[in-house]
Amino acid sequence: MSDNEDFAVGFIGLGNMGAPMAQRLLDWPGGLVVCDMRPEALQPFADGGATPARSAAEAAERCGVVSVVVLDDAQVRAVVTGPDGILQGAKPGTVIAVHSTIADETAVALQAECASHGVEFVDAPISGGAPAAQRGGLAVMVGGSTEAFEKVRAPFSRFASMLVHAGEVGAGTRMKLARNLLHFIAFTAAAESQRLAEAAGLDITELGKVVRHSDSHTGGPGSIMLRDTTEPVRPGDFWFPIFSHVRDLGEKDLSLALELGERLGIELPLARQALDGLGTGLGVGPGYIAKEKQ
Repeated sequence: MSDNEDFAVGFIGLGNMGAPMAQRLLDWPGGLVVCDMRPEALQPFADGGATPARSAAEAAERCGVVSVVVLDDAQVRAVVTGPDGILQGAKPGTVIAVHSTIADETAVALQAECASHGVEFVDAPISGGAPAAQRGGLAVMVGGSTEAFEKVRAPFSRFASMLVHAGEVGAGTRMKLARNLLHFIAFTAAAESQRLAEAAGLDITELGKVVRHSDSHTGGPGSIMLRDTTEPVRPGDFWFPIFSHVRDLGEKDLSLALELGERLGIELPLARQALDGLGTGLGVGPGYIAKEKQ
């Protein structure tokens, strides 16, 4: 057992996300301690060799890292600072890692309270869903000190294939919110796309297959997230001809989709906004099609 694996890991919350994450820690060399309000959630872990705890405080007494996967800010606060919370049992040097998506200000406030007990706090939201957790493929965005990040690296690597040290406490949550902003705006755009396809008499389940297939090759929206700034791209920059080409193709296709929507009587507000803002968002300014439509 290496030095960075000689501590027990605690896991609080064994729901749809927490259970598959904790499952991958059952053979953690330092041991796994689990806590959940539901006895039926604990039993499979006890059967697998984990140690069940009656409270978050009891779990923390035994662990060097304690992961928390509960519903919301209120539950996170209760688990960390409540009468039976982690801080009641955690020893100095323990790292509390909250994987729930909470407000970044909550993370910062909890970090201050944990520091008064000599305990480290990291906000470590996750991306990828339960299937990724089951196969150890989550992305974890960690906000916290370098020392805390290094301590959680080995246990987190059991359920994650990407670990990002986003910055100070709160930065992990801010990165998760930015990531999910794209996620849910894309869902809204998908709904708009389906309305257009349905009005055009198309099978939208087949459209969905095409989208998933092509995105698996192109990378979807993430394929343009390659620069380290959102500043405008200079004409001599490597990215200028690439993003200009993307803009020109995008404006052409958006314009054609809008014309189809007009003929079918379908409002496409996101498409119209995208046509207006695509080139500027890419950093190369609007192309001739967008300028003509303005």
